[in-house]
Amino acid sequence: MKQISFLLLVVVAFASNAKEQAGQIFEQLAPALYQIKIIERVSGEKTTIGSAFQITNEGLIATNYHVVSGYARHPEKYKMEFLDNDGNKGELSLESVDVINDLALVKKLIHQPNDNPVFEIAKLAPTKGEKLFSLGNPHDLGMIVVPGTYNGLLPDSFTDKIHFTGSINSGMSGGPVVNADSKVVGINVATSGNSIGFLIPHDKLQALYNAYVIAPPTDITHQIAEQLKVYQAELIEEVLASQWLQKPLGQGSIPTIDAPFIRCWGDSNADKESALLLSALASCSLEDNTYIENNFFTGHLVMEYRYLAAKNISDTKFYHLYNQKLHNARAYNKVQKDDVTEFSCQHDIISPENQSIIQKAVFCARAYKDFPNLYDVVYLAASVDKNQQALISNFSLSGVKQDSAMAFMKKFIEAVTWQ
Repeated sequence: MKQISFLLLVVVAFASNAKEQAGQIFEQLAPALYQIKIIERVSGEKTTIGSAFQITNEGLIATNYHVVSGYARHPEKYKMEFLDNDGNKGELSLESVDVINDLALVKKLIHQPNDNPVFEIAKLAPTKGEKLFSLGNPHDLGMIVVPGTYNGLLPDSFTDKIHFTGSINSGMSGGPVVNADSKVVGINVATSGNSIGFLIPHDKLQALYNAYVIAPPTDITHQIAEQLKVYQAELIEEVLASQWLQKPLGQGSIPTIDAPFIRCWGDSNADKESALLLSALASCSLEDNTYIENNFFTGHLVMEYRYLAAKNISDTKFYHLYNQKLHNARAYNKVQKDDVTEFSCQHDIISPENQSIIQKAVFCARAYKDFPNLYDVVYLAASVDKNQQALISNFSLSGVKQDSAMAFMKKFIEAVTWQ
């Protein structure tokens, strides 16, 4: 009983200390916290809200890219405003972005230098289990401080993200996460609920700021295009350099990629005795994607395979059922007609050298209108050399250059075959 009482006192003391420390941090840094609003010019109403924090005495403010993406893509339609902790308002300019790491730098159009504090970016990353404090404006209710814990970088993400045990809510995106010394160690970006939050590491913000100081971008759209090109080149290069493992799927042999950021799933109808076809499915995909704006995502990689085998049906019936399975291939990213061209497709019969399979294949590509030399591509191949079995393989890549897409397709084709 005494031990339980002692533990309870320790917990209460810890919670009380955390609350007191959070209050001190908020009181110290509240003047450097902001709410960001994206306002539609014609209606005058806000369309997006988020949090932000000042990092220089010259009025430079950091936030998430997704908070300001509407303005970044359509500055003629929207304007950006800030609201500080004292209720003061003002317009902002967009200075620089990092779409891959979901960061942006904005600046007050009218700024008077003052003695208000600014947030300082930490020199070192936190240690596992370190107590942190997330600041932001949840649900447009006013600025708050949420204590939490640093749990390291996510192990299965291609881009670096911090796992934060703390309650990050809508509207806190773009707010700072600080350590006990009030230094920024992360930026709020997303939540999975149940006190599972995700942060952008502080070094990504430091890199964006350093690049901005050296050479501020003159065109945000061009800056985004270049970032997408660098990112997809690094992604496809690492994917191609990873080990491609062959695994059986029915009587077929398919590739999976041994990389922590790619996950695979499988299913079959082997337990359905009444099924006319044995159907086995395997799917692998990249966990990350890149947000451009509300209806425009890129950076996807998906590979799917399906094995089919007849169960006491004629060749004609098998072909009919097989043909019905050939309509699932698609681009997995979300876009609008204004973002991309129509798909252009090429059909062919392929029989890879040293592979025991003949396939009918189609390769389709569509171009990004605002980002030259980037494409979404979809590839679908279906075996045509067996009467009672079939192997379907397809992949979808979004936001890739032509040479990357062709290199990936070559390796993919060579890895799909019969056992």
